[in-house]
Parts: sequence; C-alpha cells; structure tokens
Amino acid sequence: MDHSLARRLRRAAIRQERLWRAHGLGGSHNPDETAPLRLTLTELLNLHGEASLPVLVMVLSLFTLIPVGGAGWFVSFFIVALGWYWARGHERVALPGALGGFTLNERWSRRSLHALAWLYALADRWLSPRWQVWRHEGTRGWWGLWIAVMAFIIFLPLPFGNVLPSASLVLLGLGWLFRDGLALAVSTVAGAAAIAYTLAFGQLAIDIVSRGWHWLMA
Repeated sequence: MDHSLARRLRRAAIRQERLWRAHGLGGSHNPDETAPLRLTLTELLNLHGEASLPVLVMVLSLFTLIPVGGAGWFVSFFIVALGWYWARGHERVALPGALGGFTLNERWSRRSLHALAWLYALADRWLSPRWQVWRHEGTRGWWGLWIAVMAFIIFLPLPFGNVLPSASLVLLGLGWLFRDGLALAVSTVAGAAAIAYTLAFGQLAIDIVSRGWHWLMA
C-alpha cells in the first residue's frame, strides 16, 4: 500500500474545494481543465495509481452509500463480478466503461476525496501485517463468495441495508491491501451482522404480509 495515498487524495480534495469556490464566485468556466469540478469513478480510481482489485471493491462499496437513487442496485452487479475475479486470483481489473463514466456531482466529488483520504490515513495508522492465515491465497475462493453475498445484500431494497455489507467489503479491501488478518476477521463480523439483519428484516416482512393476508381473509 502506498502510504502517500492519503496525502495525494487530500491534496486532490483541497484542489477541488478551491476550484468549487472559484467557480461559485462568478467564474464562468472551470479554471483548470486538468482538475474538473466533477469526478467520474474512473478519475477517482486513477488517483490511486494502478487501481488493484481490492481498491475497486472498496471504492464501489463506498459508492453504494452515496444517496443516489438506484446506485446500490446498479453497482451491486459489478461487485458480484469483482467477487468472481477475486476468486480466480486476478489482481487488477479494468473498470467497465458504463460504470467508469458515472459522474459524481461537485459535492460528492469533494466528499468522496475527503472520505477516502481519511480512510487511508486511519488504515495506515492502525493496520499492519498480522494473522496471515486469513489472507492466505487458499482463501481467495471464500472471499470471492463473500463479496458476492455482500453484493446481494446491497442489491436488496432494505432500509439502511447497504451500511453493514459495504463496511464489510471496505474492511476486506483494506485488510487485503495491508495484509492485516484482523481487519479481515472484523470484515467477517460486519458481514455476519449484515446477514443477520437481512434475515431478521425478511422474517418481519413475512410476518407483516401474513397478518395482512389473514386480516383480509377474515
């Protein structure tokens, strides 16, 4: 993991802030064509250098938390595909054009840069190589399946249902990048909580439908 990544993203966020302020003070056009006010997902990934598969999993998982209608549903299909690539041992995967061209607005461009900078700085401070058995190459199939399961939960229209599976996938990506088995273990705990929440909500929905049906038939 490149320890300068947090600084690079923070500088990009500050540059976005300055451009946004200049634009808001009456600028008729973007003063710097090399730093657009709006970022596409591809441009966001390019700030990471050669984006690896764990980075893609993290960024797409965080993207599902952005309050854009249908974002989680749309991105979940790509996350499932990343799980398949992960299980097959791929280290780098190109972002499909349909997804890479998705543009964040000015506010979420800045927020995404700040959030990623904060995340990488925190990870650089707290994560370190340990519990290597969790990151063994033999576990790739398990983690690929895990990614697909989390993507399925993100796909479901549950209230706040994206939070826990997204957190699990972010921890998975960071744990793999930093070779930190403890982060991978916590990823499993967060994912298990997501599965439990999904099952509990499903049972509640079934009970409500059942009671409604009995009331109608009474």
